[in-house]
Amino acid sequence: MPPHMTRDLLRGVSLNKLNAGDKADLFLMMTIRQELTTRDAKPYVRVGFRDATMEVQFPIWRDSPWFEPCQSSWTPGEIYRLRAVFRQSKYGPQLDIEAIRPVRPEDRDDGFDPTMCQPRTRFDPQEMFADLLAIADRHIADAAVRQLVQSVLNTYHDELLSLPSATRNHHAFVGGYLEHVLSVTRTCLFLAEKYDAYYPDLRPRLDQDVVIAGAILHDIGKLRELEQRPEGATYSSAGHLIGHVLQGRDIVREAARNVPDLPAETLLRIEHVIVSHQRLPEWGAPKPPMTPEAMIVHYADDLDAKYHMMVQAIQNDTGGGPIVATRTALDHPVYRGMESDEQPARRAK
Repeated sequence: MPPHMTRDLLRGVSLNKLNAGDKADLFLMMTIRQELTTRDAKPYVRVGFRDATMEVQFPIWRDSPWFEPCQSSWTPGEIYRLRAVFRQSKYGPQLDIEAIRPVRPEDRDDGFDPTMCQPRTRFDPQEMFADLLAIADRHIADAAVRQLVQSVLNTYHDELLSLPSATRNHHAFVGGYLEHVLSVTRTCLFLAEKYDAYYPDLRPRLDQDVVIAGAILHDIGKLRELEQRPEGATYSSAGHLIGHVLQGRDIVREAARNVPDLPAETLLRIEHVIVSHQRLPEWGAPKPPMTPEAMIVHYADDLDAKYHMMVQAIQNDTGGGPIVATRTALDHPVYRGMESDEQPARRAK
C-alpha cells in the first residue's frame, strides 16, 4: 500500500457504512472464488469478500489486471488488505479494487485483528465478563463455590472474551459464548429464586449456589472443544473426539484442586449440571438432569439457544411472507406473521 493517504480515503470503516463512490482502505476476508463463463463464453472469476457486517460479491473479468492474480494466488479464507471504491450496481454492491495484498503482522498497527471479519456480539465482552463475575460475587453465598467460579473465569479471561458459543446454529460469533452464558445465568438466577420460594420444604433444599455455578460453567468445555480461526470457529481434535461436556467437567475438576474447602457433594452436583445440561445422549449428554439444579440449567440453556435460533430465522429470511424459510436450525417452520407498521401496545407494569 502506498504510504501516503489521500484526503478522501476512508480507513477503519465497515462495509455496511460505505456509500457509493467511497474509496476505502479495508481488511476483508475472501469468502468465495468461482471460475465461471458468461452465456457467450466470456470467462470471469466470481469473488466474495466480507467483514463482520456484510459480504460483497462481484466479477473479476478476464481483461482486469486482477484476473491472473485472482486465479493463481487469491485464497478463500484468507484476509486481505484492499484499497477499493465501493459501487452499487443492478446486481448489488461491488468493489473496484485498486490494490490488494494479504495482511501482514505490521497491519495490526492500523487496526487489523484476526477475528475482525467474523460476525460478533452486539454487546461489550468486557462488560459481559464483569457481569458474570458480579453475579458470582453477589449471588453465590458459599465462599468455596464462589472461589471456584471466579477462578475459572479469571484463568480463561482472554479466551472467553472472543470465544463463540458454537460453530453454527446459535451464538456462533465472536463473543457469543459470553452472550449465551450470561443470558442463561440470568434466567437461572430468576428460576432458582422462584422455585426455592415455591418449594421451601424441599429436602435437601434447592442449592442456588449450584444452579448459578452450573449456569456460569455449563459450557466451559467449549474452550477446548473449539478452535478460533480467522474464518470462524471449528472443532479441535479434542472437540471431535471428546466434546465440550466432558472437557467442561475436566476444567472444573482441575480448578477444584485449588479450592480445598469445596465440599465433595457440592462439587459432584456442579459436575452433574455440566455433564447433564444437554439432557439427551444424541446431544452429547452422558446423563440426563437428575437433580433440581441440573434441570433448571438444562431448560434455561435450551431455551436461550432455541430462542436465538428463532430470532435468526426471522431476521435472516428475506421472503416477506408470514412463514419464514422452512429449513431453519429448529428443523421446523417459524411463523413471523404479516408485516405491520403498528406495534402492539405493551401493558404497563
